[in-house]
Amino acid sequence: MTFLSMRRVSACSFVVMVSVLVCAAQRPTMTTHIPEQVSSGVAPTVGYLPAYQRISLAISLPLRNQDELEQLLADIYDPHSPNYHHYLTVKEFTERFGPTESDYAALQTYAEGNGLKVVDRMANRMVLDIEGPVANIEAALHVNMKMYQQPGHARTFFSADREPSLDLNVAILHISGLDNEVLPIAKNFVAPSSVISRKANGSGPGGSFYGSDLRTAYYGSGSLNGSGQKLAIFAFKGYNSNDVNKYFSNEGQTNTVPIQAVSVNGASTTCGSGCNDVEQALDIEQALSMAPGLSQLLLYVGKSNVSIFNQMAADNSASSISCSYGWAKNQSALDPIFEEMASQGQSVFVATGDSGSATAGNVTWPSDDAWVTAVGGTVLTTKSAGGAWSSETGWSQSAGMPSKNNIPIPSYQQLAGIITGSNHGSTTLRNIPDVSSESAPAQYVCANGTCRNQGGGTSYAAPLWAGIAAMMNQQAAINGQPNVGFLNPTLYDIGIGTSFTTDFHDIKSGSNGGYTAVAYYDLVTGWGSPIASSLINGVVPRR
Repeated sequence: MTFLSMRRVSACSFVVMVSVLVCAAQRPTMTTHIPEQVSSGVAPTVGYLPAYQRISLAISLPLRNQDELEQLLADIYDPHSPNYHHYLTVKEFTERFGPTESDYAALQTYAEGNGLKVVDRMANRMVLDIEGPVANIEAALHVNMKMYQQPGHARTFFSADREPSLDLNVAILHISGLDNEVLPIAKNFVAPSSVISRKANGSGPGGSFYGSDLRTAYYGSGSLNGSGQKLAIFAFKGYNSNDVNKYFSNEGQTNTVPIQAVSVNGASTTCGSGCNDVEQALDIEQALSMAPGLSQLLLYVGKSNVSIFNQMAADNSASSISCSYGWAKNQSALDPIFEEMASQGQSVFVATGDSGSATAGNVTWPSDDAWVTAVGGTVLTTKSAGGAWSSETGWSQSAGMPSKNNIPIPSYQQLAGIITGSNHGSTTLRNIPDVSSESAPAQYVCANGTCRNQGGGTSYAAPLWAGIAAMMNQQAAINGQPNVGFLNPTLYDIGIGTSFTTDFHDIKSGSNGGYTAVAYYDLVTGWGSPIASSLINGVVPRR
C-alpha cells in the first residue's frame, strides 16, 4: 500500500502496539483539536492538504505539580504571605513546574525521527516548535490533513480529521497548528468619516487623540516614563519603522526608545511591500506615547500564539506585555504560560474586543483567561485639545461579558461587593473587562505609509495599560522593590477599598448592548480608566 493511500484509511486500521495503548491510558488526556464544524460533519471535505506542503506546529507539554504552583501563585500575590512578590526565575520555574528534561528530549527525538525539523527549543521546555511536510506530520500524529469548506463562506480551511496520537510515552497538552479554521482577529479598525458622529477634542488632526494626549489625560505631567523597563508586544508580522517615525514626527516628538523585533519559530520580522502593519504600528505608538522612557520595546513576531507567548515567558525580559488579538477558540495551552508569567512577575494586558457584548463566538480569548488583565474601551472627553481629563463614558463596542469560554470566576472577582445585581456580572464565570481606557474611533495612527485620524478599538487601550504597568515597575525599582507582576488581585482590592475614586475614573454611563456602565465594577469598563498618578502610588507607594 502506498503512503498516499494510507493517508485515507480510517483510524481503526492503524496497528498500535499494546504497550503504546497502556502508556496512552496513563497519560493525561490531550485537549481537543478538531473544529466542531469538522467533527459534526457540517463542513464538507473538499480535498486533502498536499503531502509535500510544509506546515508549522507548536507542541505543548503540561506542567508538573499544578497544585503546588497554584498555592505558590496564591502566596506570591497575598500581601500577608512571606512569599509576597518573591518571583521565580525561568530556571526555578522550569525545575519545579516545567516538563522534565527527559520528556522534552524524547519529544524532540520523536519529531526528528519522523522527519520533522525542530525549529525552536524553549528554555522552559513547555513548547516545542516543529515544521515539516504534511506527509510526515500525518505519519507522526496518525491523522489525515484534509481541506474543508467553511459553511456560509467562500473560504476553505485545513484541519486534521481526527484527534492526534503519538507513539510516545510523554504527556502532551496540545498541538497548535493542526487547523486554520479560525484566524487571529486584531482588535482595531479605521472608521470612515461618514460614521463618526463623535467630535473628539484631542490635539491631533480633526481633533483626534495622539498617544501623548492620552498620557496627559490619564497621567498628567508626572515624571515617570517607564525608564529602565522593557515592554513586549505580541505580533504576527513585523512593522515599518517609517510609520512609527512619521507618527512621532507629526506629533512634534522624537522616539528615543530602541525597538527590537524578536523572531519566534522562524517568522520574518520584516514588513515590506504589501505588509499590513496597522496593529503592530499602533501598539508601538500607543505604548511609547504612554511610557516614552522605556529602555527597550520588544516586538515578538511569530507564527503561533502559543509559541509567541511562551517565548515571552521563557525570555522573561519584559516586565509588561500587551496583546491586541483575539481568537474564536479557547486555547488551553496558553493558561500555563500565563501562570509562568505571573510567577515571574510579568504583567499581561489583553484587549477584549470591539463588538460589545455581542462579540461572536469565543473571539474574546485570551482576554478572559484568569491570569491576564482584560482591557475594555471608553469614550474620553478632555478639558481642552490635548488637555486634562474631563469626563468619560463606556464605549458602545467595548467587549464585556461573563466568559464565553466558561472560565471559572477567579478569587479576585469573588470579593464581596464586586458582582452585584446592578452590574449583572456572573458569580460563577470570569467577567471581563477588568479595566479600560479610550478606544472609540478618534485615534491618530500612522501605518501602511498613511496617517489617519479615525482609528478605534481596544487595541489602543491594551498597550496604554502596559505602558502604565512599566511606569509602576519603574517606581518599584526606584523603591528597591520587585515588579508589580499580575495586577488583578491588587486592582480588585483597590476597587473595593477607600482609594477607588482617587485611583480610577468611575465610569457610570454607556452601554455595550447587553450591559450598562454603573458605579464601581461593571461589564463595560471594568473598574474604569486610570487616574495614573494616584493609581501608580496606590499599587507602589512612593518612598
